Amino acid sequence: MPQYMLLLYGDPSNWAKLSPDEMQKATEKYLAWTKKPFTKDSHRLADDAGRVIRRAKDGQKRATDGPYSETKEVLGGYYTIEAASYDEAVKLALDHPQLEYGGTIEVRQVWGT
Repeated sequence: MPQYMLLLYGDPSNWAKLSPDEMQKATEKYLAWTKKPFTKDSHRLADDAGRVIRRAKDGQKRATDGPYSETKEVLGGYYTIEAASYDEAVKLALDHPQLEYGGTIEVRQVWGT
C-alpha cells in the first residue's frame, strides 16, 4: 500500500498561548493520532533552526543556519501513513489535531510505495 508523509507546519507562538491544561489535552490528541492503525511513523522535530546545505555559485557546498523562511510557519514534525490513494491520505489527515491548533499539513507520497 502506498505511504504518504504528512508534514506538519505551524507557528510555534500558537503553543505558547495554551494553558498547561490545554497543552496536556493537545498532547493527548497528537499521541492518540499516532496510535491509529494507518500511522507507521511519526516524530516531532527539535526546536532549533536546523541547517540547510546548498551548492554555491563557486561550486562549494555550504551549510548555513536555516531555513528561515519569510513565513511564521515552521516544519515541526511529520507522520508517515499508509493509504490507498492521495484522496484517502488527505481524508485521513483531515481529522489530525494539527489543523485544530492552527497548523498546516502538507501531504506527499513517498517514492516507490
